[in-house]
Amino acid sequence: MASPDPYATLGVSRDASDAEIKRAFRKLARKYHPDRNPDDSASEAKFKEVQAAYETIGDASKRQEYDQKKRMENMFGGGGRSPFGGGMGGGFEDLIGQMFGGQQQNPFQQRRRPPQQQAKGTDVHVSVDIDLETAENGGEIQFQAQRLKVGANNVASKVQQNFKLKLKPNVQHGTVKRLKQQGNEHPQGVPGDLHVTLRIDAGEGRRWENGILIQEIVIPYSTMMLGGKVKIELLNGKSGLLKVGENSQPGDRRRMAGAGYNGGDLDLEFVLEELDALTEEQRSAIEALRDLGL
Repeated sequence: MASPDPYATLGVSRDASDAEIKRAFRKLARKYHPDRNPDDSASEAKFKEVQAAYETIGDASKRQEYDQKKRMENMFGGGGRSPFGGGMGGGFEDLIGQMFGGQQQNPFQQRRRPPQQQAKGTDVHVSVDIDLETAENGGEIQFQAQRLKVGANNVASKVQQNFKLKLKPNVQHGTVKRLKQQGNEHPQGVPGDLHVTLRIDAGEGRRWENGILIQEIVIPYSTMMLGGKVKIELLNGKSGLLKVGENSQPGDRRRMAGAGYNGGDLDLEFVLEELDALTEEQRSAIEALRDLGL
């Protein structure tokens, strides 16, 4: 039985920033925590599932290994034949071929190869989070990536290596930078490339979906049902009042052209306000609504 997708469990996209994953985990852990749901077996099971998902991708290095493993599974099938270990199938020659470029033949047995068919190590894919200020202004970022290095006697070992990358201003979320020959090394050829995907962390209450920036707008239940106006603050620091129509629903969206990152669109998503506790007046009002069938 396949393990649950940790991204789906936490309700985030695969290109979510590490900070966004952490915020999603905090929200769900609070929602399903046993202290808030006593004697609720379904909530307890969901809480454990959320915890397991966060343990898988909540740490940047663990997330990188998980993503790399899934990428290798997609490349070579369900066996999960990752050069970084865990669940590898097939014989030694198959493993060597996967580690060093997916060749059909063991590279140690290939004594001659035409120049145009020079062996090449597999590419390495990593994702790096940057904040809005760096994305807008550009600058140099530093990050780490795991790669295979070939040492004495053609023995490959996994190493964690530091890298630097210069960014131009107004870099886009999801941009991929390629560092040539900085991927996995090959015993008889050139290294593969290192592909760096840039993820912009847009801050609390914001996330990316298919290149569109989403901003959550917290709305009280009464305003959601009766309509009204709520105060919002946009990415550029400007604030104003947003009109909410009657019978609005959580998940409803309003698109604001040009109000997102770098002049892009911004989607405002309605989120129902959550209260930690009710006052006596609020409880009485809600009980009265219940008596009226609401």
